[in-house]
Amino acid sequence: MTGEVVAEAKGLRKVYDIKRGMFKAPAHLQAVGEVSFKLERGRTLAVVGESGCGKSTLARMVTLIEKPTAGQLSIVGMDAVNPPTERKREMRQAVQLVFQNPYGSLNPRKKISAVLEDPLAINTSLGKTERAAKAREMLSRVGLRPEHANRYPHMFSGGQRQRIAIARALMLSPRLLVADEPVSALDVSIQAQVLNLLADLQNELGLAYLFISHDLGVVRHIAHDLMVMYLGHVVEQGAKSRIFARPLHPYTQALLASTPGLATSQRIVLQGELPSPLNPPTGCVFNTRCSHATERCRAERPVLRALDERMVSCHHAEKFLNGAAPGGAHNPQLAPA
Repeated sequence: MTGEVVAEAKGLRKVYDIKRGMFKAPAHLQAVGEVSFKLERGRTLAVVGESGCGKSTLARMVTLIEKPTAGQLSIVGMDAVNPPTERKREMRQAVQLVFQNPYGSLNPRKKISAVLEDPLAINTSLGKTERAAKAREMLSRVGLRPEHANRYPHMFSGGQRQRIAIARALMLSPRLLVADEPVSALDVSIQAQVLNLLADLQNELGLAYLFISHDLGVVRHIAHDLMVMYLGHVVEQGAKSRIFARPLHPYTQALLASTPGLATSQRIVLQGELPSPLNPPTGCVFNTRCSHATERCRAERPVLRALDERMVSCHHAEKFLNGAAPGGAHNPQLAPA
């Protein structure tokens, strides 16, 4: 199933110009900086990090909602940054988005049949009978009954509404599904059901997933590969199994240590807030919250480089790999509890 590249990004960046008043020049906010990845059919790439790290901005670029400031992005082999006009509809059908809040993403005034059939009415030449049959088939595929098509969104539970949102995203037979925190609004027991559904659909349809989450406990169950972002930058990226077994960036270590059920050698408490993206720190973007930061970290931004079968952006990654912590002044912002 794997091997076919569904989406690929190279040096993807997104910068917003922020107005600061009539007599001041606009400020530049870099929401995403130099992100690269390759996503194959049947694989899940999870993007994790705190709120404000650039995960959702990346999702909006991949789903063609926003245009990158720089870099390259291809979807099913087509240029997604400057696509030919005649290919835009095809590309938009190839990638679909599942939102965080299933109730907010469904029109409360429309029956589920209309919610599911609308994409077909707009993008295909199928007749009314064919659209209705496909909607009922898709409801069955996500674990709901055909008669549910005649109900309204408020008549369903949160988990059922998210199943409907997934069904709607699949109506145009996409190749890539971008799931932006798709289970964070659900109870834990319902989360497992929706994650199992996503896994079953991936195996059945060969879908590629870009899975946005802040919860490594959720990511552990669904991802093949992991991208850890902080303040718009990728700090660690590679196979989930490799990173979970031995994280090499202090931020990844802190995220894993704060996740219940994931054993680590020491409990690390990540405190403080993200620096302002309008005024990012010099050097390593994580140095203001890192207990291992040295003068080099504060002066020189580390490049994302290959080490131990993953990519990592840390000057001291080799010392973490060898089991030793680098020297440096202790910073209580990130410390054993």
